Amino acid sequence: MLTCNIPVACYEILRWEPASSVGVLARKDRRPCDYRVYFPDTLADRPIMLDGSVAADVADAESAIARFDARARALVDTEAFACLLLRAESVASSRIEGLEIGARRLLRADAAREFGEDPTDVTAVEVLGNIDAMRFGTQAIDEGDAITVDVLLEIHRRLLASTHLSAHAGKLRATQNWIGGSSYNPCSASFVPPPPDMVEPLLKDLCAFCNDDRLPPLAQAAIAHAQFETVHPFVDGNGRVGRALIHLILRRRGLATRTLPPISLILATRAGDYVHGLTATRYKGSPGGKAARDGLNLWIGRFASAAQRSVSDATAFEARVDALEKIWRERLGRVRRGSATDILLRRLPALPILTVNSAAALIGRGFVATNEAVGRLVKEKILVSIRAGRRNRAFEAPELISAFTDFERGLASPMGNTHVAPPARCVPRRG
Repeated sequence: MLTCNIPVACYEILRWEPASSVGVLARKDRRPCDYRVYFPDTLADRPIMLDGSVAADVADAESAIARFDARARALVDTEAFACLLLRAESVASSRIEGLEIGARRLLRADAAREFGEDPTDVTAVEVLGNIDAMRFGTQAIDEGDAITVDVLLEIHRRLLASTHLSAHAGKLRATQNWIGGSSYNPCSASFVPPPPDMVEPLLKDLCAFCNDDRLPPLAQAAIAHAQFETVHPFVDGNGRVGRALIHLILRRRGLATRTLPPISLILATRAGDYVHGLTATRYKGSPGGKAARDGLNLWIGRFASAAQRSVSDATAFEARVDALEKIWRERLGRVRRGSATDILLRRLPALPILTVNSAAALIGRGFVATNEAVGRLVKEKILVSIRAGRRNRAFEAPELISAFTDFERGLASPMGNTHVAPPARCVPRRG
């Protein structure tokens, strides 16, 4: 029986009784125990006040994101660059979950999938699912659209559809879950989310909060992400869906409609601050109290800092991609404006590993014209021939993949440069 006064945020001590089917487990995993579960406040009608310094940090970060989104077209093809950032953000979100994979390995698995082959790389399949889910999310929500539970469920369905947990894809959890400790019971867990019967109403409340425009967009995204991770509504994939929610809000509020600032890459680098910030939002007591206010402001401030750093690094990477395209054009000599070669050079960041068919679809030209353009890029070593899957031929842009890898590595460094400060987390190798 609950003793804390819901809806005031609180922790409750509950009793864990192991199921009768766990007799094969070690004795310590079969013992009943007390565990502490968290009951969060709802958000929709909650008073939220930002400290002056935090509000200033949020405003600075939002200005940086807005400028980045507005000027993206000036340097490189907007959609192509958006695809690169979407891939970077999806890979980073997966990396926080422990799914380590480099750009080349992932892109080759994606190319094999294009040929109708099931990739044998299990990690690649999971990360590709994350990319598919993130792409759906960015296409499902336009400026002013409502974020709904159904949208979040569909993102989750796409995320887990090709994994061993596909039976849980797109479904809210019906059992208690927890973070840390044993896999068999919550006795030593570092955090236990609310019981399953509270998940759906809390998620509906969260969506109502996401569709309210009273707070600055970045602060709203930070709070929504923290609440999503606190509710932990799914058996698996909570972190990745919760990080996708960040971009749904930025898109809905019109702050980032053409690009995806790779905030997850910075959160992954600052993993300790990330976890500590989320934990700080899980206060006890009144939503208008000091603990609630201090915890939210600490988290929002750190989130704003991560957002601003992500824009700075993405801007530098955008400039590098633009410079790379100029080098390619110098190599090729005369390129007729509007030709298949011209369009392919601009769109190449969207598909660093491609086939003639996928390139034709990418640039909207026929097979013959696209094949000639690919051949011209191969001749100048802008593209090189590789094998995709078992027998199929594809082409990759090695300089672009190297630039993308350096971008990921730089974001993993506290100083933005792995030559100056070593990466704070696992990163893909160069080469």
